[in-house]
Amino acid sequence: MPPTIRNAQRSDLAAIADIWNAVIRGSTTTFTTREKTAATLSDWLTERIRAGEAVLVAVEGGAVLGFACYFPFRGGPGYRFTKELSIYLRDDQQGKGLGRALMAALETRAAQNGIHSLWAGCSTTNPGSVEFHRALGFQEIATLPEVGYKFDQWLDLILLLKPLPQTGTRPE
Repeated sequence: MPPTIRNAQRSDLAAIADIWNAVIRGSTTTFTTREKTAATLSDWLTERIRAGEAVLVAVEGGAVLGFACYFPFRGGPGYRFTKELSIYLRDDQQGKGLGRALMAALETRAAQNGIHSLWAGCSTTNPGSVEFHRALGFQEIATLPEVGYKFDQWLDLILLLKPLPQTGTRPE
């Protein structure tokens, strides 16, 4: 039986923090150095829900295997139909199709919510992420040189775009 993909719940936040923190501590996939806690993620989840944005988890046997979310691309009302996304899986779940399933669910939710496009920001130190997004129909738009700094090195960011089919009602 494949994992279930559903809306994240508060009871998932410790597992989400564990997945995210492994990436924060051990890679330049994300440029942040601030680790997450269930408590700090509680406000984050509340804000995503309030804003009508998606935070999805893949769950099997009660264990969170990965999560995906979208959030504002930039501030201001003119950007309200454009969102940025994040997707993270436990290391032992890489390469099993789970990322594709989470992304399909996230794209469906975004389209239903009237979102026009999704953007992904991928570190150039993570070519697997760039290829993953390309395989899902994202187009590479730009490389932003040296916009991140982590582990005593400057990091470049690749921006990828995917326009979405308009299946839902545009939010006001």
